[in-house]
Amino acid sequence: MSTPQLVERAGIVRGFNRFYTHQIGVLQEHLLQSDFSLTEIRVMYELSSRGDLTSADLCQMLSLDAGYLSRLTSGLEKNRLIQKVRSPTDARAVLLHLSDLGRAVLAPLEQQTQNEVIALLDALPDAQQRQLTGAMQRIQALLQGTAPTYLLRDPQPGDMGLVVQQQSALYAREYGWNWEFEALVAEIVAKYLREFDPTCERCWIAEKDGEVVGSVFVVRHDATTAKLRMLYVDASARGMGIGQRLVDECLRFARQAGYTSMLLWTVNILTDARKLYQKAAFELTEEEPTVSFGKTLVSETWVRAL
Repeated sequence: MSTPQLVERAGIVRGFNRFYTHQIGVLQEHLLQSDFSLTEIRVMYELSSRGDLTSADLCQMLSLDAGYLSRLTSGLEKNRLIQKVRSPTDARAVLLHLSDLGRAVLAPLEQQTQNEVIALLDALPDAQQRQLTGAMQRIQALLQGTAPTYLLRDPQPGDMGLVVQQQSALYAREYGWNWEFEALVAEIVAKYLREFDPTCERCWIAEKDGEVVGSVFVVRHDATTAKLRMLYVDASARGMGIGQRLVDECLRFARQAGYTSMLLWTVNILTDARKLYQKAAFELTEEEPTVSFGKTLVSETWVRAL
């Protein structure tokens, strides 16, 4: 059933489709100023990259009507661009094979396409290139129903500034916290950078599609106790298990570093984070009303043995 929200979103999708088809020129009768349509080139491309295929394979892969594909391949066969061959494993099956002439025709078209896309990207700064390709990967993953991927890595130059900026912006946006929180985050990051001891401290950066989407720190509290600090996952990357993975990495590192316990500080309204801590066997040991970051909150300390 259509809702006003769905109608509006459908308009956005259709508008993007019109823009992008114009951008890459697929509405031209002949693609890349060649003698071939987009579908003809796509058929030759699939035969080139995947090897010999049946007509049924191509119909399924390209969502084409069988009659339309038959007419199209007949034209390509007439021009000696493809051939029909018997399957080496099933004598009853007929495969479509890209001829040497077909490969010779396709190669410069493929190179031209590559050059045009490179030119499109080259007109953008590197950061915008990563944003564009990341957005395309997200669109593909969402429409295919596949889970987006991420990686955990060590910090790189510039990451710590992003950690401060992203966390400050997120908590201001989602909880209305003021500048006091940004000051706290900046102080924690500065102390970590100045006093970093790789034998007992660690930071992980979560990255998805080339963008920083999460982070967490383990720092020394005392000789036997590690402290988990500033667990953060961006709203765009929630539901992927990143938060749980970051907590697990903190616990693993703390054990290897020789700590016997781990503590953390949070506040009562961060319900998603509190659920992660409970799942990881942390126990709430202290709580106290406080006014912090411009809000009335309940300060909480959680601890677990390692």
